[in-house]
Amino acid sequence: MTRLLSSLIIGAIFGLGIAISGMANPAKVLNFFDLFGTWDPSLIFVMGGALITTAIGYRIVFAKQQKPLMGPTFVVPKNKAIDARLIAGSATFGVGWGLAGFCPGGAIPALGLGYSETLIFVAAMIIGIIAARQANKRFQENAILA
Repeated sequence: MTRLLSSLIIGAIFGLGIAISGMANPAKVLNFFDLFGTWDPSLIFVMGGALITTAIGYRIVFAKQQKPLMGPTFVVPKNKAIDARLIAGSATFGVGWGLAGFCPGGAIPALGLGYSETLIFVAAMIIGIIAARQANKRFQENAILA
């Protein structure tokens, strides 16, 4: 129960931050990408603030904690390779963010605003996740058979 409650509180704080920063507003995000038109640089400060906070938080937590408060071990990715899958995924994410004005982190809290565009984006995102998992599974099966 404690884990569920803490997840709810953390999610609410994240969603509030997304809403206050404007990242739940696709028009604001799209203006950030419009360098030669209605460019809005304010999201640089949002991203920079998140990056600084995360960097400091990681340094403090990993220096003082042997394990997380609500789990057996820290789960940190070990793969640091920059490969075709990473580049393709990053490019797909960037193109989707630039076209729709949403990233998954901003779209989920924006569902609470009740706009049909957000619901369509999240539904398409879920379908894309399922399709990518299926494609990845087939590629792995073909690699094993080859």
